[in-house]
Amino acid sequence: MLLELAIGDAYGAGFEYAADRIVRERNDGAHYVRHPRHAIEPGCYTDDTQMSLAIAEALAEGDPWTRESLAERFVAAFKRDPREGYASRFHGLLTEVRDGADLLARIVPDSAKSGAAMRAPPIGALADTAEVVRRAELQARITHDTPDGVAAAVAAALCTHYFVHRRGAKDGLAGYLAAHVPGPWREPWRGKVGALGMDSVHAAVAAVLAHSRMSELLRACIAYTGDVDTVATIALAAGACSEEIAQDLPASLYDGLENGRYGREYLIALDARLMALATR
Repeated sequence: MLLELAIGDAYGAGFEYAADRIVRERNDGAHYVRHPRHAIEPGCYTDDTQMSLAIAEALAEGDPWTRESLAERFVAAFKRDPREGYASRFHGLLTEVRDGADLLARIVPDSAKSGAAMRAPPIGALADTAEVVRRAELQARITHDTPDGVAAAVAAALCTHYFVHRRGAKDGLAGYLAAHVPGPWREPWRGKVGALGMDSVHAAVAAVLAHSRMSELLRACIAYTGDVDTVATIALAAGACSEEIAQDLPASLYDGLENGRYGREYLIALDARLMALATR
């Protein structure tokens, strides 16, 4: 899950809000590309993956699931490995705060954007559905304490949960989500994806339902245009766990993913620990 999540994020980072022409010309699904404006190196992931790592580490280590503990994880993940991709205000806040307590004291969690949803897929590894919902809601409220911000995070977590725990066939995903989170899950997505969390998850779900190969799924997420790295992050995390989606991402994307201290090998090892939670 985490490895494919990071690939979706890193590949999408080259296309986030890029011109339609660039997406049409460069979205081949085989090579990381440099964004026309951003400084992120091709193959490097962004805040989507870094925050997902914070969540996955908290799960794997059995941290108490509290605002205080999770805020500490968020700050620690950023401080040890500062990187681009965060919303400018949140990036500035993470740079300034001393620790998780300082973050909680200073943040205004009134956003309905996608930050809480993009980091929620690892929670789906947990075996109990009610626990997945509870934990997704709690972590969302730290930064996105709005009805849609929380709902998007719950839906993103339930997408992976549905496939990890074989809750049904792929074409039943929309109905499963609708039973837990009201939303337009049965409707295809049309047009550019904006910054709202519910839009990102809706677009990701639509792509997962429409495609049966990871290579097609990745290109489809990017072809939407807009906030495509978040869409690809959520969609590929879910797709990686589905028995009905062929795992055919090209080797070039695995080999080209960053492999520093918290890169590819770290993701693989943490992924194994995370997925072990599925059997508990």
